[in-house]
Amino acid sequence: MKEYRVGIIGATGMVGQRFLTLLEDHPWFHVTALAASPRSAGKPYAEAVEGRWAMPAPVPAFAKGMTVLDAVADVDKIASEVDFVFCAVDMKKDEIRALEERYAKAECPVMSNNSAHRGTPDVPMIVPEINPGHIEVIPAQRKRLGTKRGFIAVKSNCSLQSYVPALHPLMDFGIEKALVCTYQAISGAGKTFETFPEIVDNVIPYIGGEEEKSENEPLKLWGRVEDGRIVNAEGPSITAQCLRVPVSDGHMAAVFVSFRKKPAMEEIKSRWASFSGVPQELELPLAPKRFLHYFEEADRPQTRLDRDLEKGMAVSIGRLRPDTQYDYKFVCLSHNTLRGAAGGGVLMAELLAAKGYFD
Repeated sequence: MKEYRVGIIGATGMVGQRFLTLLEDHPWFHVTALAASPRSAGKPYAEAVEGRWAMPAPVPAFAKGMTVLDAVADVDKIASEVDFVFCAVDMKKDEIRALEERYAKAECPVMSNNSAHRGTPDVPMIVPEINPGHIEVIPAQRKRLGTKRGFIAVKSNCSLQSYVPALHPLMDFGIEKALVCTYQAISGAGKTFETFPEIVDNVIPYIGGEEEKSENEPLKLWGRVEDGRIVNAEGPSITAQCLRVPVSDGHMAAVFVSFRKKPAMEEIKSRWASFSGVPQELELPLAPKRFLHYFEEADRPQTRLDRDLEKGMAVSIGRLRPDTQYDYKFVCLSHNTLRGAAGGGVLMAELLAAKGYFD
């Protein structure tokens, strides 16, 4: 595989830090540019993240002395030094939307961790095992933007990564409705226990915008490409409630689901065990060998025990059983800054690289 030069926009934030650690030894992608806000621009990276580094591993040695560029002012410079960028910035949504289009129009593809373009009809929102075919909308997006290489692709909301992969292999049974309650880690808010003391011994029953994303974004993932745009699926109907819980990493979901054609429990488990997608077929570097892992133990999955399964890129499932109001209920878990954020972004980029979209 060809090697690519990569930039990280928003490199000093928690997801940007996670991108950096994932790319430290990546066989295809090599970081050649780091960018952040004007507050960090001009500083060596190690200085810019001093007192803010939140990863368990130390700052990668290669990055310590790299000069942080200005994510907004240095667009043209960054675009000239990389083959594509990962973007995870903390800005207003309209500002993010404009910034990502600036990079794309500078002929620099953007792998976005942000929500700003998730609703844009010609921007693919990719979970590589679920809807890899949505990359086929990119030529239409390039036509709209007037670019040859530049485009934007986004990953979905981090909480979806726990329950949508579990529902996906069951779609042909005719999922009619699903109720989802998510229990989301503080790293999803870019926080640690040191910077979020009010979460200790506490649960906060509100995460701004999260429930709307959880109910609507799956319909785009399950949609279809038609006339240069992604048309959302009409169903299933999903209702969600999202809570912030005192956990460092790992989003858990309690899922209740009803079907038009109710499958047997063993058939559901068999579907989960055998499910794989294009990343597994292509043996992409960050792809888990097995995407979905079912635990028979009554007390699994557990966040501390299972969030790092397959380097944090697998989804854990457990407690499948009949329900009194829905057909079945079960519990899911995924690592929110790996599978749900930076890892999902890197895997999306690996898919696009393998399909030639950066060439």
